[in-house]
Amino acid sequence: MDLKEAIKKRHSVRQYIKQPLSLEIIEELKGKIQECNQKSGLHIQLITNESQSFQSRMAHYGQFEGVENYIALIGKRSQDLEEKCGYYGEHLVLFAQQLGLNTCWVALTYKKMISCMQISPDEKLIAVIVVGYGENQGKLHRSKAMKDVAKGDEPFPKWFQAGVQYALLAPTALNQQRFQVLYHHHKVLIKAKRGFYTKIDLGIVKYHFEIGAGKENFQWE
Repeated sequence: MDLKEAIKKRHSVRQYIKQPLSLEIIEELKGKIQECNQKSGLHIQLITNESQSFQSRMAHYGQFEGVENYIALIGKRSQDLEEKCGYYGEHLVLFAQQLGLNTCWVALTYKKMISCMQISPDEKLIAVIVVGYGENQGKLHRSKAMKDVAKGDEPFPKWFQAGVQYALLAPTALNQQRFQVLYHHHKVLIKAKRGFYTKIDLGIVKYHFEIGAGKENFQWE
């Protein structure tokens, strides 16, 4: 399964079966996390066999069941921390999909079990990504059309159109899709509008756009 296929097949899942991650899967995830941390300077961590974070009232409100594993997105406090966590977190979401796992981005409806993580005073936990074997494969949500988010010099080249199509498949908080993709002379700018967690969404959307458009076809503005 390549990344484009993983994007199309992956949907948010909130209910999980009681099947532990194998040692092989854990090592695969940790290896990818280490790779992302080396590239980004983040301090992302895999937390396994920990169910208390998703047994709180907030987790029940979020309709989470059977969650025992998640990826904690942690990094040094900076202006671009949320965007960076979104970008590299989505690397891990799609990698997990390629491993046959299900995932769900969670920024609010869980209890922060800081004792299970390594966080220095200058670092911050931004969000977590639930990971495991879902009771189902989730479902496709309604999406905006290209004309709703794409602006700039028309006619748009095929690579730009493909990038926007994959950006529109990106998971965003409350499925709000509050972003705009601007095209001008082979340069692309993606802007986050105001809303809940739109900076995290921005990082996720940028990664999806790169996969759809091909990084060799454009420059970020």
